[in-house]
Amino acid sequence: MNQFMTLESGAQSGSPLSMLLMLAVYAVFILALYFIFFRPQSKKKKKEAEMRKNAQVGDEITTIGGICGRIIAVKDETDSVVIETGSDKAKLRIKRWAIGSVDTVHEDDGAA
Repeated sequence: MNQFMTLESGAQSGSPLSMLLMLAVYAVFILALYFIFFRPQSKKKKKEAEMRKNAQVGDEITTIGGICGRIIAVKDETDSVVIETGSDKAKLRIKRWAIGSVDTVHEDDGAA
């Protein structure tokens, strides 16, 4: 019985300083994960949203479906744009979220 009690008291040998150190290591690990994974992803989403918001008439775009065309109208009330594709001037109305890239380079972008 006496041996059992000494084993129990030996199991509780963790000091508050070592516990605090482990919590600090966990905090640094979580912070590193944030800067490696989540922050770059949120910056990319913010940049894409700004690109879609700044698309204007005359810009050459490519949709996320691979359709290439030129914006001929912007409809703010429905958050969509009308694009003209191909040599036969076919017109498509697409939502802004479907814009994959704006292929036109503006003078503003070169200075920034």
